[in-house]
Amino acid sequence: MPVTIDQVVREIHDWQGRMVEIEPLAGGLTNTNYRLSVEGQPCIVRIPGASTELLAVDRPNEIYNSKAAAETGVAPKVLYELPLYDVMVLEFIDGATMSIMSLQALGMPERIARSLRLLHAGRSFLKDFDMFRLVEFYLEIVDRHQVRIPSDYRDFLPVVARIEAAVRIHALPTVPCNNDLLAENYIDDGQLLRLIDFEYSGNNDPCFELGNTCQELQYSDDQYAELSAAYFGQADTVQLARMRLFALMSDIGWTLWGAIQNKISKLEYDFWDYATTRWKRALVVLTSGRLETWLMEAQRRD
Repeated sequence: MPVTIDQVVREIHDWQGRMVEIEPLAGGLTNTNYRLSVEGQPCIVRIPGASTELLAVDRPNEIYNSKAAAETGVAPKVLYELPLYDVMVLEFIDGATMSIMSLQALGMPERIARSLRLLHAGRSFLKDFDMFRLVEFYLEIVDRHQVRIPSDYRDFLPVVARIEAAVRIHALPTVPCNNDLLAENYIDDGQLLRLIDFEYSGNNDPCFELGNTCQELQYSDDQYAELSAAYFGQADTVQLARMRLFALMSDIGWTLWGAIQNKISKLEYDFWDYATTRWKRALVVLTSGRLETWLMEAQRRD
């Protein structure tokens, strides 16, 4: 049986005999989250969902990386951890949870770049993250557990191999990355865009982080270029092309995540629609001339 929030409260010795108010939070697609008030002091409790090991979530890695990210000031502090249950109690960030629309506002790419530079300058995370290897892992789960995926998915695996070869040519040194920066994983505290949810965190090429978040935020070509220039300090055609290829890989990889979730998740959420929406968006690029342009630009030798 999974741990309950009442069990978590009983496990934290500092909370015994104190007034604890519990409020469930909506929106999580993998975990169950709560906002607690302990004698008026807020915090967040994250309880992991079932079978998340099939999604390649490594809880000890997440806890280690969450602590390292907090040291940079861009992520919340880990107040308590219950390793037996893989539960974390996190600092509550007083701020606005962002949305796609809010992060498309004027000046947001510069603010995102500032937060990412802070995170990426921190100490190394425990393990590496590589979307190409994650796709291979997910396909093994698909076969082992008879998970339904889009019927033409495997037809494009040779293209995935070409993408990997292209992005490796001008690979950047790996840095500690969140790797899953959808809009809701940014919180604006009024000064800084703080970053939360380090389930898929790991050391990675920063262009994956940049491309992945651009894809999640549905950025335009101009916004891709603005974020790239803000992060690198100047326009860089090669790295911008690598961002675009990694953005495509984000859709390719998370398609399988959604398909597996559709099989295992207990949440009331249409994960099959999530998977097919991702895949349809990937197909638009996979079957377009833009892909060949990005492959060529990513490998260009100036």
